[in-house]
Amino acid sequence: MGTVFTLFMVLIMILSVLLVIIIMAQNPKGGGLSGTFGGTSPAQFGVQRTNDFMENATWTLGALVIILIIVSVVITAKPSNHIPAQTTPTNQSAPVQTAPVKTTAPIQQAPAKK
Repeated sequence: MGTVFTLFMVLIMILSVLLVIIIMAQNPKGGGLSGTFGGTSPAQFGVQRTNDFMENATWTLGALVIILIIVSVVITAKPSNHIPAQTTPTNQSAPVQTAPVKTTAPIQQAPAKK
């Protein structure tokens, strides 16, 4: 179970990093990282549908992260279907000591019968 959990966590981390990169590359005004680093318009190289790809990639990666999280919780969950049995104490514990009983009246002995 540990390897399955590790696999899911690695996949979720990779998809999360990719999701952050895709989101940071987008700009609602049309620039984004492609305009910042390239300095040229995307139409010059024939890429006109970059925003559609980025939007679809964002939704797809977001959905995959959510699905992987839910699947990892379902698969790695430990169900508690059993009720713990009540244990009875054994004689291995230390015996209980009682204090001697003190009386205030003197103890009288019955006369011996002959």
